[in-house]
Amino acid sequence: MVLIDRKILLGGIAMIIVGTILILYLNESMPVGVSGMTDEEAIDLILKQRENQDFTTLAGILIGVGFLLVLISFGARRKRPGSAKKTEKKPAQ
Repeated sequence: MVLIDRKILLGGIAMIIVGTILILYLNESMPVGVSGMTDEEAIDLILKQRENQDFTTLAGILIGVGFLLVLISFGARRKRPGSAKKTEKKPAQ
């Protein structure tokens, strides 16, 4: 029997799904240039493309963190309400 923390697992899966949707959307809406653009329009296009690439990087980081949460959820153990922290008592001298 594998111990799974379902809250962490579902949070990780949600992050993976949201990150994937963001990457698909950002790749679909990548700004493209046309021939005969002025220098100002070309610079604006380059800035928009860089911004899009930065958001894609952030979405990739979101997927990575979600994947780590999924992995962590398989090893996470919940604290039982009745369990107390064990302490050692030193013998009296």
